Amino acid sequence: MDLYQEALDRLQSLLRQAADTGLAEPTAMTLATVDAGGRPTARTVLLKAIDARGLVFYTNTLSRKGRALAANPRAALCFFWQPLLAQVLVEGSAEPVAAAEADAYWATRPRASQLGAWASLQSEPLRSRQELEQRYADYEARYAGQPVPRPPHWSGYRVVPDLVEFWLSRPGRLHERERYVREADGWRKLLINP
Repeated sequence: MDLYQEALDRLQSLLRQAADTGLAEPTAMTLATVDAGGRPTARTVLLKAIDARGLVFYTNTLSRKGRALAANPRAALCFFWQPLLAQVLVEGSAEPVAAAEADAYWATRPRASQLGAWASLQSEPLRSRQELEQRYADYEARYAGQPVPRPPHWSGYRVVPDLVEFWLSRPGRLHERERYVREADGWRKLLINP
């Protein structure tokens, strides 16, 4: 097995273990981006797919994170599962998913979440909660009795890894860190000091 596949298999195994602990959102991951001005920011998103092509999350592409990724497509993802005392860091390039892939995922979302994606002008100032709820009601009426189409500004991003690092807590702060790094001639695995 190649080292990249080994890293993905380890990540998927930890995701299954985290789900087995009863965590409400075992796929929650911190997404870090840097905007055009060099300002970093981080927020939590949910992992929706993982395969050899990378890790996928969905969002409003006009949001703060969408604008940052348009300006600088480098991203970092960090999973931390407290019950496992384990963390995984993924760094790489973010690229938009294909429209067909976004459409397929959109079709699985609850109708309320679909309407919410239309109603929310994500990351923009909001005068009142009532304003948001009114937009939601307007879209609910607009799409009554029919499927809710995917908004043109809503899609997914795939983070294509060039680094995957596993951190496991150990006594005496002698934590275990293993890093998988993509290099010019393939993937390399390193032990890292804690």
